Amino acid sequence: MKERTVNNVHSAFIGEAKAYQRLLMFAKKAENEDLPQIAHLFRAIAAAEGVHSRRHFALLESIADTQTNLEKAFQSETTVGGIHYSKMLQEAEDDNEKIATTIFSQARDVESLHAKLYKKALDHLIADRSTEYYVCTTCGYVAERKTPESCPICNANKSKFKKIV
Repeated sequence: MKERTVNNVHSAFIGEAKAYQRLLMFAKKAENEDLPQIAHLFRAIAAAEGVHSRRHFALLESIADTQTNLEKAFQSETTVGGIHYSKMLQEAEDDNEKIATTIFSQARDVESLHAKLYKKALDHLIADRSTEYYVCTTCGYVAERKTPESCPICNANKSKFKKIV
């Protein structure tokens, strides 16, 4: 693809991925307000936006074999956690933005743990064993096998963990 088209596809991907997340959050709010049909509508359109974002992503990046995908995911988590979030955290601290500082700090710490999970999978290709994963819905920490009593990153209660199926 030519550079202009690549830039447009990238912008479209970001917009669609944001719309997908935004609509899921809108659906959750509608559920909390006891508006199930509106929540259902938001989830349906979010699903469509997810299709759009996946199609745009497929133009930008290829999906390889699982070994290569694990290596790419490990490298991405390492870079994001070690470089990008560290820079964002420093800038938020410089700007005295306490909420952003907390979120960036937690995300950086969680990204390094994600990298460790990928590294473990790479070192001991876990395709032949089954492990349960639980995600902290507050900060994104991933626990293996069982939920901790509280999140080691953000101290969220055990009830904030979601089992991933």
